[in-house]
Amino acid sequence: MSTPPPIASIASEIRDEFDFLDDWEARFQHIIDMGKALPPLADADFAEENKVRGCASQVWLIAEPTDDNRINFRGASDAMIVSGLVGILLRLYSGQKAEDISSFEAEQFFADIGVSEALTPQRSNGLTSMLARIRAEAAA
Repeated sequence: MSTPPPIASIASEIRDEFDFLDDWEARFQHIIDMGKALPPLADADFAEENKVRGCASQVWLIAEPTDDNRINFRGASDAMIVSGLVGILLRLYSGQKAEDISSFEAEQFFADIGVSEALTPQRSNGLTSMLARIRAEAAA
């Protein structure tokens, strides 16, 4: 597997995609499409230990450390918008080094692309829980 670009480069690509979309209907469709593009998880991945607490929807995140001090993430959700948020997070963080994961200002990134203010409070809490889980995996 090749080394992914730095998180900042990936974030810039995603910002450009969202800047290109005219309205929130198009942006939400883009988020949903990112969720639909996630590779399916195996039945065993839907284990209780992979479940993210604090999400109104069901969310599963799997962290797989690599030999070169990077972490690959896989994930899924039972809700379309949340699946898309999982897709954004995996695109940003999968294959990155723990210190880069920990230092990336994800909250500012989601505010920059307008997602933060567009989410319901429940989805916003879920996003915070997913970020906390990813950061915990990086800290471990």
